[in-house]
Amino acid sequence: MSYPRKDVKQISELANRLIDPVLARRAGINTALLGSWSEIAGEDFADCTRPEKIVWARGGDEGSFRPGVLTIACEGARALFLTHAQGELIQRINSFFGFAAVHQIRIVQKSVSQAVRRSRAPAPLKGEAARKLEGMMEGIEGDKLRQAIQRLGTAVMGKRGR
Repeated sequence: MSYPRKDVKQISELANRLIDPVLARRAGINTALLGSWSEIAGEDFADCTRPEKIVWARGGDEGSFRPGVLTIACEGARALFLTHAQGELIQRINSFFGFAAVHQIRIVQKSVSQAVRRSRAPAPLKGEAARKLEGMMEGIEGDKLRQAIQRLGTAVMGKRGR
């Protein structure tokens, strides 16, 4: 059994420390809300919604807190269904924060899903590079493993121009 080293930190921890203040200043949200959005929104709305920002109420008595308005981006006709589920979603958001952070949801219709960029297949190796890769793969017996290593080797050796 291995124990984590005390001086090692996860990169996500460090990134969150850098990103959270910027998100809080610009949008009033944090990476914890963004990272947990699929659980908060539930399976009905996780794929078609994204939290944009929270606008906190200004003014009020000194030391008192007033809940904010959460802006959610939603795709197409699903916004109508989200409108009907607002009450439940507000409860889930507030239970995530542990206090009444949001009292209203503002829905903005826009594209949420990001287009997946498919990389093109690397050009096959030629000459010395192809022979070198074949030599490296000698002794590999599994067809699937051999194909995977060939794809990896072609991509790596092709980029370096070998």
